[in-house]
Amino acid sequence: MKAVFTWHRPLMTVAALMVVSTLVCLVGLLVDPRQVTGLDVWAKPLKFSLSILLYSVTWAWLIAHLPRWRRIAHATGTVVAVALIVEQVLIVGAAAAGTTSHFNVSTPVSSVVWGVMAVSITTLYACTFLTTIAVFFLRLSTRSTTLAVRAGAVIALVGMGLAYLMTSPTAAQLADFRGIAGAHTVGLADGGPGLPVLGWSTVGGDLRIPHFIGMHALQLLPLFAVLLGWLGRHWRPLADDRVRTRLVWVATAVYAGVVSLVTVQALGGQSIVRPDGVILAAGTALAVAGLVAAALVLTIHPRAHAPLAPAA
Repeated sequence: MKAVFTWHRPLMTVAALMVVSTLVCLVGLLVDPRQVTGLDVWAKPLKFSLSILLYSVTWAWLIAHLPRWRRIAHATGTVVAVALIVEQVLIVGAAAAGTTSHFNVSTPVSSVVWGVMAVSITTLYACTFLTTIAVFFLRLSTRSTTLAVRAGAVIALVGMGLAYLMTSPTAAQLADFRGIAGAHTVGLADGGPGLPVLGWSTVGGDLRIPHFIGMHALQLLPLFAVLLGWLGRHWRPLADDRVRTRLVWVATAVYAGVVSLVTVQALGGQSIVRPDGVILAAGTALAVAGLVAAALVLTIHPRAHAPLAPAA
């Protein structure tokens, strides 16, 4: 437990603040009945609190374990910490005021808030790009976990970049401008029916979906590798790290395919719960290909029970 306090302290401070922010947002959901764009006003800052919490802890751990570029990564991580705090303060402030923070240029104050957020997000992306490069010098205890972290960082960077697809005004906004320039829903105005808690549109495309799925590859792919490692201690076919590494490659390809697929679906104006035949067929093919590839890795590897290979 003591080692946790040696991780990147500014990012761990952000994580601690996000715990507090999460509690504040939960209280807000209980006592504040107001809604913005069809959602409870505190739902958005709650989602951002949890997402930033995961992001901060993950990068705090990664930066602390870098063998090279640690000083540069530490500096960029500190900038990221500041950018995250600025962004969350503005999101929470907008929620308290009963308005939306993103894309809002309806008043001079709202324009300043959105402008500051845009600078903060761009700074966050640039710094994450640099720390992602640094991750390629990271060496963990096994090749499979090292690959999972590197692949997860790259896909997460792509997922973060997909947010920029939301920042341009839609044709409807340009034709009838009402102070909002940008949207996460494709084909319809923001604020329609959505999934519980997440709020993702159930009647149109929603660019938050590929953004969310992509960003959290940095948590999900390493967790997959850790799970394989645990299973490898109990199930002989996974005892060889070369087998686990190949399965991580399969998982990476499937994950990247899923991000691509939901991006195409969102840009096509399709709801995540109502895919057309092409998207459904592509998703099925992706799932089958992943399962077949995983089965081949497990069955035709000639030395599935050999000793673990040293980490890369």
